[in-house]
Amino acid sequence: MKELKILYLYPDILELYGDYGNIQILSYRLKQRNFKAIIETYSIGDPPPDFKSYDLVFAGGGADQEQEILSQDLIKYKVSIQEAMDQGVFFLLICGAYQLFGKYYKGVNGNLIPGLEIFDYYTEAMDDRKKRCIGNIVIETKLYDNITKIIGFENHGGQTFNVSNPFGNVLVGNGNTFNDTKEGFFMNHVIATYLHGPLLAKNPELADYIIKYCLDRKYKENIILEPLNDEFEKKCREQLLNLF
Repeated sequence: MKELKILYLYPDILELYGDYGNIQILSYRLKQRNFKAIIETYSIGDPPPDFKSYDLVFAGGGADQEQEILSQDLIKYKVSIQEAMDQGVFFLLICGAYQLFGKYYKGVNGNLIPGLEIFDYYTEAMDDRKKRCIGNIVIETKLYDNITKIIGFENHGGQTFNVSNPFGNVLVGNGNTFNDTKEGFFMNHVIATYLHGPLLAKNPELADYIIKYCLDRKYKENIILEPLNDEFEKKCREQLLNLF
């Protein structure tokens, strides 16, 4: 039986707006196709993970306080994370985790939370605490050869600048900065985004993009995913898109 090994980083600290649902969706869609999902977790105090041994690394969202708590712990693994990324391990990073993979996060009080500096973008909070990028968001992106709409929920005061490869074009909502036209960061095997929800529950096509990438990389073949019955998900997406 083919399997994927998934690492969930800091599930006790980075878990806002149902981000754990992304793990559940990946696990469900794998099992429905008779693939095995091996889910392991890492948090502060656990034995160091071997990032290269995983097929997918996931980290969710957290507020400024949570990011300050785990920042120094995460930075210890910068070299290992970079090596895993260079070898093609898939990284799915939501909100706070998205920010931590950049150069830094500057809080509203001027406090500087160092990032991994894996990517060149950086995040700074808006001066007005009441001004946030919050609400439903829809972006348009390209997955393989298909243009698709990605639906989510954003809630961030941080504004992310200097993003070289955005995840998608904003159709509804804000994006990386207030009233931006671009959202998130995207490369072949890295998706970093502000979209909560959980993201993959609302976007089965995106979940399958991640699954296919990971299986193809691991087993060195072009795996054709058996279609699943996504009628319920499609109807939910239609209802959400009709609201905008």
